[in-house]
Parts: sequence; structure tokens; C-alpha cells
Amino acid sequence: MNHSPAPPDDPAPADWSAQRGITLMRTLATALTVLDGTAGDGSIAVPYAPEVQRALDRTVLACLERGAEPPASLPDLLSWCRERPVSDWPVDLPPEAAGPDDVLLDPESSRPTELCYEWAEQFSDSALVLYDREIIRAALRLCREYGEEEAYSEFRRLLVTRPVLTPAEEFAVSMDHVLDPVKELVSRVYRPVPDSYLREGAYATCGRCLTLLTPLPDGGWWCERDRCRRLGRPPVGRRLARDEVGGLIQLARPLRQFVTGPGRAEVSLETRLTTLGLKVRMWPAYDAYDVHVTFPDGRVWAVDVKDWAHPAFLGRAARPVPKEPPYDEAFWVVPQDRVDDRPGYVAAFERNRPAACHLPLLTDNELVDRAAARVTRDVLAAEGFEENRDA
Repeated sequence: MNHSPAPPDDPAPADWSAQRGITLMRTLATALTVLDGTAGDGSIAVPYAPEVQRALDRTVLACLERGAEPPASLPDLLSWCRERPVSDWPVDLPPEAAGPDDVLLDPESSRPTELCYEWAEQFSDSALVLYDREIIRAALRLCREYGEEEAYSEFRRLLVTRPVLTPAEEFAVSMDHVLDPVKELVSRVYRPVPDSYLREGAYATCGRCLTLLTPLPDGGWWCERDRCRRLGRPPVGRRLARDEVGGLIQLARPLRQFVTGPGRAEVSLETRLTTLGLKVRMWPAYDAYDVHVTFPDGRVWAVDVKDWAHPAFLGRAARPVPKEPPYDEAFWVVPQDRVDDRPGYVAAFERNRPAACHLPLLTDNELVDRAAARVTRDVLAAEGFEENRDA
């Protein structure tokens, strides 16, 4: 797999904003995330939210302009989003805007797919969609005001490792004084869990990603993380009977999508690098980047982990890793299964990466292999040095 930097004269990525199909899809993706955030009981309020009505109107207009049969209603449009791959919609889209099987709503649960959230995150100015960014910025501001970098790292780790809290766990978090600068923020980002997550009076969490599972009519469970669903039916982690533990709270969906999900890949990488004997610092300098790795000889790597489903979106978002804290080499890293799931992932990233940004993209496996090889070289070099000195 070729990860060499693009030559300086590579053409810039195509201007997607000029495509009318992009405008429609970002409007639609925003509407679907708004619906998901406001229709917790599965119902759709009438009149529709402005974003939702706008998405329906623009879809109908786009179909009429192309001479295609439009959706007859919002439920009909939602059926399209569940059943019709984006590449088959009667709209003009750039070649890499969607894969042949990409849909906007999961067929089993009717919840937005990760791709849908990435569409919305990339192009929308909706307050709901940008909620995760606003929360992280607020946490950074508060922790800087207090001069407590550890508080920010602890806040990030909380969002990654504990997306669901029982009342007893909520109380324990409230007593954690490291989190004092962001206590009010913590109380705002966790929301009461609706009854739609209950089956026979109990909740269940995913044994892989720790988020709550949604019960399905056939008796199975649905995990909101695409990554988990690709691995098969989700394993049940904790079973929490409401009569025993009380009502649960969980992180707002944008935070689960864009902080908890990628964060699982970050802490997994932390564990693998620490196992190699490396010194690992997470979210250094108030989240300048994700992982700061120090080798025994003092050499430093900076790593940003990007758990994105869509490689073209990731390429368009590429930018240099911040210079502080200082490092010798920097990488963006994507989980191996993202690359396995979508052939040509890295090539699509590189085609859509800005020409001025020569940032290498590795899989997490490739990064760990490189780190392990470097540790081995360091050890052999040190042993050779000692032997020569003894001689």
C-alpha cells in the first residue's frame, strides 16, 4: 500500500461545493440528524422542523428537474434513505462522494449511519450537528482558564470510556475533583435515556463500543456504530435492570458519534503502544493532537487518529498536525478495519487531500508495526553499543 506524499504539483481536490447534489445531500443528512435528535420515541412531530421540510422540498425539486418520480411524503423519503444507495439517487454527485452500497439510514433501525453523520459534519452549519465541536471547545476553554490540562484529558477519557452512566456512576463522577473545571459541562452533555432502549425492563450496552444497544423486533440488538455492525451481531456487555440501577443517562448522540467512537480507537492505540514499552501521553497540550509517543532514545511521534467511514471526506479534512508539543514525525491513523471495509481507502484519501498537505495516512496496525520495528532497532543498537564498549 503506497503511503508516499503526493508530489507538489498534484491537482487540488474538486470543488464539491459547486455540485448541486452535494447541497442536497448535506441538507438531507442534516435533516436526518435533526430527526434522530428530536424523535427519541420514534414519532415525527408535525409541522416538521425547518431542516426536515427543506430536505423534503429540495429532494422533490431535484427529482422533478431530472424527470424522476419524487418521494410522495416524508415517510417515503425516509424509505429512500434506508433502502436506496446514495449513488442511485437522481442527483449529480462527484464520483467519490458515495460508495455503491452507502445509505443514509440503517435499514434495521432507521437511525442515521456514520456516513450520514459525516455528510452533516462536513458540510452543515446546523447547531445540532456542530454540537460536539462546541462542547469540546467549551471544555478546552474552561480547563485552560483553570490551568488544568489533566482535567481536559480526564474529561476526554470520560466521554470515550463511559458513554453511559447509572445514577451511582453519575454520583461518582460528580465527586471526582479532577473534573471540577468541567463539572457543569458534564452535567449538560449526558441526557436521560428514553424507554425505547428498554427490553423487558432492562438496558444493554455493547460489549465492543460501550454504547447502549437498541432492541430489535426479532429479539436481537442493534449497535449504532457501523464498525460494530460490520463485525456481526453486537455482543451484550452490561445488562442494567432499571428497577435495580434506576434510569440511565448517556452522552448526546453527536458526542457518541464524533468523540466516543473515534476515542475507542485512540485508547486502543494507547494500549498497544504502551505494551511495546513506549511512553504515551494522550491529548497533550489541551488536545493539540491525540497521541504523543516517546521512544527510549527520546524520539517523538505525534499521532492523530481518524475513525472515519468516508475516505474522501477524510482527505478533504486533512491538515498538518500542530507543531506543539514538538515531535520528530507525525501521522494520521485510521483503524485497519476501515481500510479493509472500503477498497482503495488510502488512495481515495490521497486523491482528495489538499495538494499542499503531504500528511501520511497509516492504519493503526501499520503504525504499531513501525513502532515495534523501531523499538527493536533501538534495543539492538543499545546492545551493540554495550558490547562494543565492553570490548
